[in-house]
Amino acid sequence: MAGAIASRMSFSSLKRKQPKTFTVRIMTMDAEMEFNCEVKWKGKDLFDLVCRTLGLRETWFFGLQYMIKDTMAWLKMDKKVLDHDVPKEEPVTFHFLAKFYPENAEEELVQEITQHLFFLQVKKQILDEKIYCPPEASVLLASYAVQAKYGDYDPTVHKRGFLAQEELLPKRVINLYQMTPEMWEERITAWYGQHRGRARDEAEMEYLKIAQDLEMYGVNYFAIRNKKGTELLLGVDALGLHIYDLENKLTPKISFPWNEIRNVSYSDKEFTIKPLDKKTDVFKFNSSKLRVNKLILQLCIGNHDLFMRRRKADSLEVQQMKAQAREEKARKQMERQRLAREKQMREEAERTRDELERRLLQLKEEATMANEALMRSEETADLLAEKAQITEEEAKLLAQKAAEAEQEMQRIKATAIRTEDEKRLMEQKVLEAEMLALKMAEESERRAKEADQLKQDLQEARDSERRAKQKLLEITSKSSYTQPMNSSTTTLPADLPTFSLISESLSFDFKDTDMKRLSMEIEKEKVEYMEKSKHLQEQLNELKTEIEALKLKERETAMDILHNENSDRGNSKHNTIKKLTLQSTKSRVAFFEEL
Repeated sequence: MAGAIASRMSFSSLKRKQPKTFTVRIMTMDAEMEFNCEVKWKGKDLFDLVCRTLGLRETWFFGLQYMIKDTMAWLKMDKKVLDHDVPKEEPVTFHFLAKFYPENAEEELVQEITQHLFFLQVKKQILDEKIYCPPEASVLLASYAVQAKYGDYDPTVHKRGFLAQEELLPKRVINLYQMTPEMWEERITAWYGQHRGRARDEAEMEYLKIAQDLEMYGVNYFAIRNKKGTELLLGVDALGLHIYDLENKLTPKISFPWNEIRNVSYSDKEFTIKPLDKKTDVFKFNSSKLRVNKLILQLCIGNHDLFMRRRKADSLEVQQMKAQAREEKARKQMERQRLAREKQMREEAERTRDELERRLLQLKEEATMANEALMRSEETADLLAEKAQITEEEAKLLAQKAAEAEQEMQRIKATAIRTEDEKRLMEQKVLEAEMLALKMAEESERRAKEADQLKQDLQEARDSERRAKQKLLEITSKSSYTQPMNSSTTTLPADLPTFSLISESLSFDFKDTDMKRLSMEIEKEKVEYMEKSKHLQEQLNELKTEIEALKLKERETAMDILHNENSDRGNSKHNTIKKLTLQSTKSRVAFFEEL
């Protein structure tokens, strides 16, 4: 009895020890993951698990997003996952997204995985038109996206139509111009070809460096009303708080940098901002929902913390990450240089092999031609010998006939002819016989000369045959010498001794001097980038002018018109905010109240 009770107790305690779990699905920009989470887990437990799985250390930019009744919300780190107002059906779905954006992507984003996630998110926002991007910049950004995906442009591989299935431009841009997909591809490929040598992470960073200057980059917009009830938009981003007209998300009317704000708070739907200048009155606005104010407060706190962190010395963790990133960048650069050298040597070896093969083929053709010439010479010599023999026999025959004619003439002279007629006839015959004998003698002499000439031609033909045989022998010996060279050249360069020497020279010790040199190179790259920016803007303007004639003005959106007006005035994202903050905080607060 006691044993049964003890058994039931141990079974009950075992059941209590087994934690209850639930399934969570995490959606990143390019992957989908599922985890079994304990019921007691807080948001931080799940968030840390996702970051460890991704290998992400720059966690402060990201969060887990979910939807509550068509309103965006972020998982709180100090609150249990299931205590959030999330759907209870399993798997519970969260989106792992960037919650806060850097001021300068190149300086702040250290890890390659961080850069990649930002690239994918910003690219999607531009294609979904959540971030306005002008047409000419869209083409340039598309070219960097193609470089990141396909690597260096190769016309033999990336043939016409290879981008047909890619989503590279916002639909608004495509509809704005009378241009076929082939025409867009041609312009994107023209830019793409100029990015040769950039690795995926470099192309993605160039994309972000251009995108971060777009007016709507990194801005979260919220509908608000001031004291007068004027409907406005509040923009929260890495630089501060901005107030916009409802119809203009590009150009803020008022801006308050984070270093001017002392405190933010809300009560129900009313949000209160306390400026750092205590002489300036607080200003308030109302949002549509309490949940929206909670979200605004989260974004304000997070952006303000990052704003202040950027203006302090890096923490030990960030210093360590940056040092590792520099070492990794140097290692990758050395690796790319090594691969480039190997590729160059392979190409040179292939060119040498092709040249030797071409030379061997040429020698074979020359040997064939020489062999054919030899055969023709032999045939000619045989014909000449046969002809010489026939001519010699004809000469002998003519000589014999000439002798017979001479004998006949002597016989006729010896014959006594009694009558005059017979005498004349005999004289005439004698004359004819003499002429025939003379003619035969000349013909015999001519045939003898012809026989001598044929003998001389036969001797020349035999000399030519001998020379052809000698040349064929030389060509045969040369090709037999070339063959081993060819076989050794066609061997892949990885097996060549020169490659082993290069590999030995690749040992790289990351010393302080190397890091200083790398830092100097990075600074040099920054200067070069600033020098290139002017040229880049000129190219963008050139593309804009080129496609302007194909624009359908009637399809321009309000955003297009506003952007064009800002461009005509020379207004950009940063100089607009700079102009707005030149006024005192007090005057800007008063202006907000009077809107």
